Amino acid sequence: MSGVVHPPKMDQMDRALKEPVLPPLHSPFSWKQAFLNVLQPIAAILLGVAFSLIAVKLLGDSPMLVLKTLVKSAVGTREDLGMTLFYATPLIFTGLSVAIAFQAGLFNIGAEGQLTFGAMAAAIVGIVGKNVPAPLAPVLGALAAMAAGAVWGFIPGWLRARRGSHEVINTIMMNFIAVGITSYLTLYVFKTEENQIPETAMVASQYLFTKWTWFGDTPLNFSFVLAILTAAFVWVILWRTTLGYEIRAVGDNEEAARTVGIDSARIRMIAMALAGAAAGMVGINEILGSSGKFKMGFSPEYGFIGIAVALLGRNRPLGVVCSALLFGALHKGAGALDMETEKVTRDFSQILQGLIILTVSATGFWEFLRKRRKRK
Repeated sequence: MSGVVHPPKMDQMDRALKEPVLPPLHSPFSWKQAFLNVLQPIAAILLGVAFSLIAVKLLGDSPMLVLKTLVKSAVGTREDLGMTLFYATPLIFTGLSVAIAFQAGLFNIGAEGQLTFGAMAAAIVGIVGKNVPAPLAPVLGALAAMAAGAVWGFIPGWLRARRGSHEVINTIMMNFIAVGITSYLTLYVFKTEENQIPETAMVASQYLFTKWTWFGDTPLNFSFVLAILTAAFVWVILWRTTLGYEIRAVGDNEEAARTVGIDSARIRMIAMALAGAAAGMVGINEILGSSGKFKMGFSPEYGFIGIAVALLGRNRPLGVVCSALLFGALHKGAGALDMETEKVTRDFSQILQGLIILTVSATGFWEFLRKRRKRK
């Protein structure tokens, strides 16, 4: 009969349901959605802090004293603020490293090895290239750190793309290899002759960044500005370029990306190289901005803390910066807990970080609240 619309066949319906869909190039902006995106992490952080203060009360200490001590020690003076920003700087780099890889559907556990290799590269360039002129020297050292980290990130990316090896296993192994290689170079090739501490010789003075004296006797330097600029650059790359769209497309739906002609293997190698470069920039802050030499075990697991930073920041550059500042404040503020409180120690900051991460990552709880609000 004419005019009768026949329902689609089952194979057509199945094909439509399985049709791969790419993420939008630019999502339409919504003030309401933007407000909710900001409100949810803040509410989660406040909830995590509340749980932590309840734990303090159960231990028999004053929650308000602990909170006051954390805030005062983190931002109470210029020196305190300078140390907070200094602690946050490497976490911005490692958080961005994890976030870049995650956007491509990869889990980068190797930021610790990448930053170690980047720091060693910066130190070697600073030791060997003593005749490099001052304006060029810090640029050369920074590029060496980025290049070394990029190479160390590219290797597991290549293994995943060409050999199918999982990046989690590869990056974990690469961490141990990086420690072994840099330890050998520190102890047998570039060892300092001034003491028996396992560290390299000092880099040439023209490689070092000038400390910011406004923050007192703190190691805060230009690396912090470089970290902020790197976050802005990562945002531009991921959300305003074709390469960034391809990275997000592969991470969101690899099948759809291949359907439209995106080489997912190439994209993943590029993403891991970019992630490694971001982690390698920790060496800029450590070698060129702070100590001036490579020290074995200099990193208090910046790479692994970067995973938490990226998770808390929702793998977005702005979120990573805010999350790193929070972690830096907690790290700095917790140092005074041993002296100001009776039963709470500096280890309390790790409990607080863990509870905040749990409340932020409780996506089921926040989804329940969102659906309940819609029903009302």
